[in-house]
Amino acid sequence: MAESREGGCQCGGIRYAVPRDPVAIGICHCRECQRASGSAFGMSFVVARDDFRLLKGTLKKFTRSSDSGRQLDCLFCPDCGTRIYHLPRYADGIFNVRLGTLDDPSGLVPTREIWMSRKHAWLETHLPADAVKDEGQPF
Repeated sequence: MAESREGGCQCGGIRYAVPRDPVAIGICHCRECQRASGSAFGMSFVVARDDFRLLKGTLKKFTRSSDSGRQLDCLFCPDCGTRIYHLPRYADGIFNVRLGTLDDPSGLVPTREIWMSRKHAWLETHLPADAVKDEGQPF
């Protein structure tokens, strides 16, 4: 059953809602996600573009190349810098919303890991054994 979820940035200037369940929940080990998260990996949940509702604020955007060389738009709060979502130009119609921006991310279990070739060797994972694992960009 679909569950509506809300989230936002650290300063409260951005608020959003997603009225349906995510298509997928992923962990990305690419260097850019490591930099953006300031951690060993980034986590996102994939939603249809039409399912993302900006409730408050205006996002700022910059474009970067992904580890695969494809273009990715990164949208964030212009005040506190919190990344809200990525818009992969190569995957029409989807947003990769940053999982940590949800008010309550509990219950959302990863279904896929990507860029396993960039995963830190020391990282011991407790992810579901049946999660799909790709060595690079899956698409």
